[in-house]
Amino acid sequence: MRRVAVLDIGKTNVKVLVVDLATGAEEVMARVPNAVVRDGRYPHHDLEALWGFALSGLRLAAARGVDAVSVTTHGAACVLVDADGGLALPMLDYEHDGPDALAAEYDAVRPGFAETGSPRLPVGLNVGAQLFWLSRAFPAEFAKARQVLMLAQYWSFRLSGVAASEATSLGCHTDLWNPWEGRFSSLVGRMGWEGLFPPVRKAADVLGPVLPEVAAATGLAAGTPVLCGIHDSNASLVPHLGKAPCGVISTGTWMIVMALGGRTVELDAGRDVLVNVNALGQPVPTARFMGGREVEEIMGGRIVEPSPDDLRVVLEGRVMAMPSLHPGTGPFPGKRFGLIGGEPEGGARMAAASFYAAMMGAECLSLVGAEGPVIVEGSFGGNLAFLRMLATATGRVVRGSGAGAGTGLGAALLAGPLQAGGVPAVEVHPESDALWTGYVRAWHEAVARW
Repeated sequence: MRRVAVLDIGKTNVKVLVVDLATGAEEVMARVPNAVVRDGRYPHHDLEALWGFALSGLRLAAARGVDAVSVTTHGAACVLVDADGGLALPMLDYEHDGPDALAAEYDAVRPGFAETGSPRLPVGLNVGAQLFWLSRAFPAEFAKARQVLMLAQYWSFRLSGVAASEATSLGCHTDLWNPWEGRFSSLVGRMGWEGLFPPVRKAADVLGPVLPEVAAATGLAAGTPVLCGIHDSNASLVPHLGKAPCGVISTGTWMIVMALGGRTVELDAGRDVLVNVNALGQPVPTARFMGGREVEEIMGGRIVEPSPDDLRVVLEGRVMAMPSLHPGTGPFPGKRFGLIGGEPEGGARMAAASFYAAMMGAECLSLVGAEGPVIVEGSFGGNLAFLRMLATATGRVVRGSGAGAGTGLGAALLAGPLQAGGVPAVEVHPESDALWTGYVRAWHEAVARW
């Protein structure tokens, strides 16, 4: 395998890229926002529009020469497929609060954290809660479902015609999977859903070649293999499997903080800590918060590069963001966002937002017992202010991947090993300057009082 086309369905953006396994280079062929449709029964994703985009992006990829197709997608998402391969119901946007209407009833049947490693999350962030709500709110339509496909495997199904289940997506705070035993949780049997899930396959398994109609629409060779696919945070983890102990932070809309190896700690489900499952089927202690979303909201969507003077203004003034804009998630549930020490604008505001994300990331690393170097993948991997504060707050070396997605390379590596060293990481060491170390102490003290 040399070139792998990757369909990357993020919560915010959707991309098709080509990864060259000889060099590790990634080339984005096409990108669109992943818009949510607000009309109809409930907010949902327009899967047919995304399918049209995927085919056009794969057409561009095929022109580069592609040896395989891999898929990576965000979690907390599934698709109900009917007997004809169509939709029994639209794909629910996990931020819709519909499932909360049946929270008490769902809580009575869901397994505990000790079985699933899934904390109880709001809205549709537990896929089990999505299915429970859909089955009761739309019983006639739900009854038409013949398969429940996790999102990555839905797209692999559209490409290959072969349905599969897969553990990284099933193990992403769904309530549906027992990560310790590598099997479906008791919820699936309790609800009578066993027959809805196709056989479990490994993320790297080849489901089959692209369908003839896909080959015709894209120009992909008729025998191009389609891989089963992987949850996006676990795609970021793939290049680092076997390198424990280390912490890996996958960044995008969410900041997903994972410990490979590390010390054993008691996981606190009340602080948005959970157990993911990696591509090898192993449980991975994980913590998270909406890092990318919160920084964008703090900045009003105007992301800028802070200057050294901006950093100094924030450090000297102890301008600090307090958690959090999305208080239902993250390590400080229930706390409400605020800025103390001033209301900076421009680069200084970006510095404060980056430092906030770093302090939250450091807290998440502590919660999961991460040890060793910290590897930052995705959009924060090129944010030097974030990397410097994260290194200072953790006291450990931090390696940033640059601004690349991280997920694309990991998804491509399911097809075969990287033949070169890949893109060099930016290595950042903890600051010893009292301005930086004092800021870390002051932030912790402020959060305790907040």
